[in-house]
Amino acid sequence: MPRSHQSTEFSGHGDDSSVREVRANGLCMKTTEVEAKLDEGNIQEAESSLREGLSLNFEEARALLGRLEYQRGNVEGALRVFEGIDLQAAIQRLQPFAAEKQTSRKSRCRTESPHVVSQHAASLVLEAIYLKAKSLQKLGRLSEAANECKSVLDAVERIFHQGIPDVQVDIKLQETVSHAVELLPELWKQAGCYPEAMLAYRRALLSQWNLDNDRCARIQKAFAVFLLYSGVEAGPPSLAVQIDGSYVPKNNLEEAILLLMILMRKFYLGIVQWDPSVMEHLTFALSLCSQTSVLAKQVEEIMPGVYHRIDRWNTLALCYSGAGQNRVALNLLRKSLHKHEQPDDLTALLLAAKICSDDSLLAAEGVGYAQRAVTASKGEEEHLKGVGLRVLGLCLGRQAKVSSSDFERSRLQSEALKSLEAALVLEPKNTDLIFELGVQYAEHRNLDTALRFAKLFVDATGGSLLKGWRLLALVLTAQQRFSEAEVVTDAALDETAKWEQGPLLRLKAKLRISQSLPLDAIETYKYLLALVQAQRKSFGPVRSISQAEDDRDNEFEVWHGLANLYSSLSHWKDAEICLAKARVSKAYSTEALQTEGIMYEKRGQIHEALSAYISALLLEPCYVPCKILISGLLLKMGPVALPVARGLLADALRIEPTNRLAWYYLGLVHKDDGRMADATDCFQAASMLEESDPVETFNSVV
Repeated sequence: MPRSHQSTEFSGHGDDSSVREVRANGLCMKTTEVEAKLDEGNIQEAESSLREGLSLNFEEARALLGRLEYQRGNVEGALRVFEGIDLQAAIQRLQPFAAEKQTSRKSRCRTESPHVVSQHAASLVLEAIYLKAKSLQKLGRLSEAANECKSVLDAVERIFHQGIPDVQVDIKLQETVSHAVELLPELWKQAGCYPEAMLAYRRALLSQWNLDNDRCARIQKAFAVFLLYSGVEAGPPSLAVQIDGSYVPKNNLEEAILLLMILMRKFYLGIVQWDPSVMEHLTFALSLCSQTSVLAKQVEEIMPGVYHRIDRWNTLALCYSGAGQNRVALNLLRKSLHKHEQPDDLTALLLAAKICSDDSLLAAEGVGYAQRAVTASKGEEEHLKGVGLRVLGLCLGRQAKVSSSDFERSRLQSEALKSLEAALVLEPKNTDLIFELGVQYAEHRNLDTALRFAKLFVDATGGSLLKGWRLLALVLTAQQRFSEAEVVTDAALDETAKWEQGPLLRLKAKLRISQSLPLDAIETYKYLLALVQAQRKSFGPVRSISQAEDDRDNEFEVWHGLANLYSSLSHWKDAEICLAKARVSKAYSTEALQTEGIMYEKRGQIHEALSAYISALLLEPCYVPCKILISGLLLKMGPVALPVARGLLADALRIEPTNRLAWYYLGLVHKDDGRMADATDCFQAASMLEESDPVETFNSVV
C-alpha cells in the first residue's frame, strides 16, 4: 500500500510481552485479534489484519508480526513469520535517506524529508532480520543465525558508505545495529567458527557503527578475552585497516594487551565504569610476557579508593619483584606488614621472606618474616606451612654464609636443613624443594645425600630442566667420577634445546680440562662460541634487554674460559687475545682482572699482578679468589706481610668455608708463623676438600 506521509511508530520494545496495542501511521490497533489469528496458525489473515488496520506494506506487516511472536516467546512461530521478508527492500528504502543525510549537513530544510517515513519502515525490517538471528540462536542453528546477523550489518554498510552518522539516525535503527554488532562475534564463537569471530570483532571495532561507550567497552573486553584464552592465533589486522605510523600488534597477546590498556585508559578518564575483571585479564596477559613493570604502572594509575591501600602495596610488590626490582618490592611489603596495617598477611610475609632469601644482607630479616609466616599458616591457610618452612630454610642458609662465628654458621646451617626437610615432609612432590635440598647437601659436602636428591629431581622433572642435570654432574665431579659426569652431561645435551646448551658445554669443557685433555676443551669452547654467535644473529637486532644481557654474559664466559685455558698452557698471546675479546663483552669484570693478574704472576710481574687483584677487589670486595691470590703474593714478601695475609684468608673462609685453596694458603701462613699444629689442621682440611671439590661451584646452578 503506497504511503507518502506520517512516520511509523511501534510500541512494545525489547521482550515485553504485556503490550496489547500497536500504533503506526497515526492509527492504533489492539493486538488481541491479531494474536488470536496467530494462535490459530492463520499467519496470512493476521498479516492482512495489520496491513488493513495500520496501512502497512507486506515487509512491515511481517516484521511486526514476527516481533509480536518473538515477544510472546514463540520462537519457532516468529521464525516462520520472518521467512520471506525482503531485506533488499529495506536497503533500497534507506539508501535515498542516507544520501540525503550526506547533503543535509550543510543546509537543512524546515520541512520533514519524505524519506524519513522510509527510514522508520526499513528500520523495522532490519530489526526483524536481527530478531530472526536471535530466534535461530535460541533454536541452536548458530551458523544460520550468524549469517542472518551478518546480513544486517552488510545491509547497513551498503546504506551508509561512510559509516553511520552520529546525528539524525532513527533510534530504533541505531539500537538494532548496535545489538547486531555485539551479537555477531558471539554467534560465530558459539558456532565454533573462530576465524569468522575474529573478523567480526575487528569489524565491530574498526568500522564506524556509532556505538555507545559501554557497548564498545564490552566488545573490546570480549575480544581481548577471546584473544587470550581461545587458543586461536589471529595474526595482524589486514593492511586495509592499518594506518601509516600506527602500532600494529604482531600476535594475540600484543593485541589483547592493547585492547585492555585502552579499556584501562577509559576507566581512568571516567568514560566507562570500573570493571575489576579487566585488571585481572591485563595482569594475566602482562605476566605471560614478563612485563610486570608495565603492570605496576597500570596499578599505580588506578584512582585511590578502587583498591585498598594494602592490596595496592601487595600487588605492586608482586609486580616489582617479578621485574627484578626486589628492593622496591620489599619496601612496599614493609609498609604492608607494619604493625598498624596487616602484620600477619601470609602472602605478603612469604613474598618478603622469598625476596630476603636472595640477599645475604637481608637474610636475617627474611628469617623473621618466614617464622611469622609459619606461625600464621593455620586453619584454611595451613597448606602454606610447607612454603613457609621452605623460605625459612633458604633464609637460614643464606644467613649462615655471612655469619662471623663458626659455631653460629654451623647452627644456622643445621636449622636450614631441618626447615627444608620439614617442608619436604609437607610437600614431598615439590621439585624446587628437592633441588634446593640437593644444593644445600652438596655445599655441606654430604655428597651421597646430594646425589640422591639430584637424581630424584631429574626423575621428578623427566630431565626437562637444565639445572637438575648440572647439579647431578657437579656432584659426580665432586666425587671424582669424571667419566660418569661426562656421560650425564652428554645425556643432558641430548635432552636440551640447542640455544640452552651453553652452561652444559662450559661444564663439558671444564670436565675435559680436569681430565688433562686441554685440546678437547679448546674444541668444545670453539663450538660453544660459534653457538653463542649464531644465537645472537638468529634473534637479529630486535632483542629484549634481558636477551642482550644474556648474549653478552654467554660470550664473556666463553672468551674468559679460553683465556684461562690458554694461560694454564702458557700460551700468552692467545690468552691475551681471548681476554681482550672477553672485555669487549664485559668491560669491568672481577673474573677478567683475576685472569689478568694470574698471567702477570706467572710471568714474574708481581706488582702488576697485585695491582690487578686489588682492582678486582675494589670492584667486588667479597670476591674470594682474589683475596686468596693476594695472600699468596703476600706470603712471598716475608714475615711482615703474614698478618695481612692471615686476615684476608680468614675473611675468605668466612665467605666460603669450603674453599680448599683458602685453607691451603692459611696453612702456609701458620707454617711460616711457626704454628705447626694449626698448619696441619689447615692442610688436612684442604686435602679433604680437594677430594670433594667440583669443577664449578654448586652455587652456580642456583
